Amino acid sequence: MPACHAGDRRFESGRVRHPFPDSPHAPSARPDGAFSFLRRTIRAVSVREPGYDPRKRHPRSGAHPTSARPARPAWLLPALGAAALLLVIAVGFGSGILGRSSEPRSPGASAGAALAVPASTPRGSAAGATDTPAAPDPSATPGVDIPSVGETAPPDPVVVGSETDVAIVPVTSFRSARSGVNVADIEGLATGASPFKALVLVEEDADAILASLGLARDGLGKRLVAVASAEELARNLAANRGRVAFLRADQVGPSVRALAWGGKSLFGTNRVKSLAAWPLTARLPGPATPAYDPAGAWTMVAGGDILLDRGVSLAIQGSKQGADFPFDGGTVEITGRCKDCSPMGWDLPYTTKTGNAGIVRDLVSGADIAIANFENPAPDAFRWHSKGTVFSANPRYIKGLVDAGLDWVSLANNHIGDAGRRGMLQTMENLDGYGLAHGGLGKNATAAHTATLLKAGDVTVGLLGYDQIARSYNADADTPGSARMTTQALKADIKAARKAGADVVVVFPHWGVEYRAAPSAAQRALGRAAIDAGADLVIGNHPHWAEGMEVYKGKPIWYALGNFVFDQTWSEYTMEGLTLELTFRGKELAQARMRPHLILGKAQPNLMDPAGSGKFVMDQVWRGSKGLLDW
Repeated sequence: MPACHAGDRRFESGRVRHPFPDSPHAPSARPDGAFSFLRRTIRAVSVREPGYDPRKRHPRSGAHPTSARPARPAWLLPALGAAALLLVIAVGFGSGILGRSSEPRSPGASAGAALAVPASTPRGSAAGATDTPAAPDPSATPGVDIPSVGETAPPDPVVVGSETDVAIVPVTSFRSARSGVNVADIEGLATGASPFKALVLVEEDADAILASLGLARDGLGKRLVAVASAEELARNLAANRGRVAFLRADQVGPSVRALAWGGKSLFGTNRVKSLAAWPLTARLPGPATPAYDPAGAWTMVAGGDILLDRGVSLAIQGSKQGADFPFDGGTVEITGRCKDCSPMGWDLPYTTKTGNAGIVRDLVSGADIAIANFENPAPDAFRWHSKGTVFSANPRYIKGLVDAGLDWVSLANNHIGDAGRRGMLQTMENLDGYGLAHGGLGKNATAAHTATLLKAGDVTVGLLGYDQIARSYNADADTPGSARMTTQALKADIKAARKAGADVVVVFPHWGVEYRAAPSAAQRALGRAAIDAGADLVIGNHPHWAEGMEVYKGKPIWYALGNFVFDQTWSEYTMEGLTLELTFRGKELAQARMRPHLILGKAQPNLMDPAGSGKFVMDQVWRGSKGLLDW
């Protein structure tokens, strides 16, 4: 979909190699922007080859230990001369001796090549090191490695990966309304002109990232905050929401908000196609194959309640786009509010469309898997309803959902039985006819509780729909109906989904109390039970308001997304909702973005800026999340 960020010029700066990010001798910035690193080196470390025996002559170097002799033999002086000559030759070829490995360096090896370093070497332990390695203690036992002064000899060396251009990503608090950051925002940190109060970096990567950004520690002063790990960085951002940070792409998780850079995103449906297209890297030790690659990532978009009867049906019939009308929405701004203008006494927003027609369709169709709740049956003998809360949809309108890119809908809700048991079966047949997968409803309880399996690249996703509202519509052993959500059912159904091959399990319940932002105690209990039973995330609906969210045992629970395509335009609360945009790295959730939307024309969601017009519904979500969300 079209990028919603202002164009940024690509930021360019000289990159400096940092072979040993844990070393206190990483290049330091000079006032002129250059970096001095030739004056400082890492102490050499001796690593013996397997099978080395100090009592025998080394097969390549010819070295062997000597012991005291009672008299000087006649051949000693010539031998010493030969040894001196060998020493000169060894130094000329860069071969290490006296406390250095006897393993020769391969031709053309650079400072960035993989080297063995002590695992237990403390940061800053080599203070005062010079370009010349320290000589070994003559009194030491022959054949035992000699650590540098102040170092502790480790039991085994640890191999550090070679340096490479590692993708780094600007991130901020999960609750931030920002979607992107530009060069001026980062450059302004040094002068206090940035919208951010401080820059947070993981200490071991800090120097390399600062070099890539063209920043110096001294210039940032107290505005630079160094932490020990990516996990600590996420906690720091959650506690200090006015800060920005940079992380390796592999370290980005859902507890932080990944930002676009230079108008490009590394996550989401509109992400760059490859790491080569990402404009921001730092020279860091890293694996040959990155854990996160946008080419191998996959996305899921989730929407709330969809109605195709009543006012939505009228909007479809009155539009030239027909069944495609609901998903042709663009972007919108709220310009004001009309006090008590609703027939039901609610305030209503004044709005202006701001273009980008089709952006909602692009979002949905751009996802590998797109899901929503189908809030009505679509029987053969449908009937249009002008009012009331009994629904049925024209089956031909299903085509609009398929055209928009929806892949699966849950039929487990309190309206699926509005056309009777026969209408349930016909709804499933009509959805099958358009190739739209569905779940949460079946010809019997076994079918209703069976997960739908969809593929996203090499990942198999299991989707389970449940209804906790209309128990009279639940299926039994011989009767069509919906799946009822119980702790026992969750355990059995998720276990069966895993056995069937699901790598990721999404529970999609219809639950809660209408027209409220805070989840009920019953919702919370069942949501946690789903995670305990093995679900990876829970996405709920039914209240017609966007509700709060919770993170339980590291897994997110969205209690309700609100209306997606609905005609409840009698209040701002029911006109607004969330569209979830989730990015996965294999089986793991990497990013979660809540996209606020406003329904116009009784049927059409239009996206809003979360920092502007979308703030109303986002604040509602945060209020509903009080005490539940530490992101």
